[in-house]
Amino acid sequence: MSETREQTSAGGVVVRHDGGLQICLINPVGRRVWGLPKGGVEPGETLGETALREVREETGIEASLEGELGSIDYWFYSRESRMRIHKTVHYFLMRAGGGDVSGHDHEVSEARWLSVSDALDLMSYPNEREIVRKAVAAVESSRAST
Repeated sequence: MSETREQTSAGGVVVRHDGGLQICLINPVGRRVWGLPKGGVEPGETLGETALREVREETGIEASLEGELGSIDYWFYSRESRMRIHKTVHYFLMRAGGGDVSGHDHEVSEARWLSVSDALDLMSYPNEREIVRKAVAAVESSRAST
């Protein structure tokens, strides 16, 4: 039986209105996947602070928190640490405030704004698509009530 470890990350569904609702996705370096920006919690950070920092680093976008979207969890095997990892990622709805997707860090090969339908088509993981659907529902609900 191999050793297991818990990991906690936080990230965001970053939205903007530019001729319609758009979502920012990332393509990590060396991977053929598109998904949401996320990363590990640093000591002393809240989940919200981690999510904002990771979004800024991985997308180049300065965003503000709009609310919690829930979490997803999954297992994977880390060859580097030779153990199974149980990872929980907490997601937040975020509104883009500034910055540019060309300002992403070295961990990301590309960050891109996409329409909701294009984002859902391009995304690699079904559980992240579900988080995006929750974000879109929250945005539409808040727009309907204003």
